[in-house]
Amino acid sequence: MSYDRTLTRVETYFDKTATRTWEALTSDAPVSKIRETVRRGRDAMRQQMLSRLPNDLRGARILDAGCGTGAMTTELAARGADVVAVDISPSLVAIAQRRLPETLAHRVAFHAGDMLDERLGRFDHVLAMDSLIYYRDADIARSLATLMARSSGRIVFTVAPRTPLLMGMWYAGKLFPRSDRSPTMIPHSPARLARAYAHANGTGTLAPLERVTSGFYISHAMEVTA
Repeated sequence: MSYDRTLTRVETYFDKTATRTWEALTSDAPVSKIRETVRRGRDAMRQQMLSRLPNDLRGARILDAGCGTGAMTTELAARGADVVAVDISPSLVAIAQRRLPETLAHRVAFHAGDMLDERLGRFDHVLAMDSLIYYRDADIARSLATLMARSSGRIVFTVAPRTPLLMGMWYAGKLFPRSDRSPTMIPHSPARLARAYAHANGTGTLAPLERVTSGFYISHAMEVTA
């Protein structure tokens, strides 16, 4: 499946099917025990990604690529960054705008659309939490190369790790497709993704960081540095 086709499917899912689910998951509202493990995992991953950037981000322009309901955006703005928060889902962007504290509003520019849109400009750093997990390695590599060409610092992103559990789920999803289900995460290995990035003529070095596992949430952080 091409980047554009996957992008359209992700947009449809998050903007039409799963908006209320994600609004609840990313809030303080009570959720099921399973979703609570996902919430804790996402919180831990967000903190790991933020730890790769300076605590003082005043003067830095940062792309929150796949901002969702805005948790990462808020923390970046609170550190003093000028944040470009983009998500393919207009519904999630609207939630992020509502949740952003008024005192930080002047630091954030929200956009609904493709994170690769060149009109978004250049950045000091890029964070992409769980927004590339539905794409194949070649599409991720090209996306990272595109973003790195417009970034002077680092790109911190996540992928689904290539574990036996996730591989089994992925193959099951291919065997039993359903038009109404969420987009399927594609597991990746750091080494294979690094080779794909080199093949895409990406600049800098792609390296793995740490994996976060919390119940049904499994995600591996990686980064590209100049």
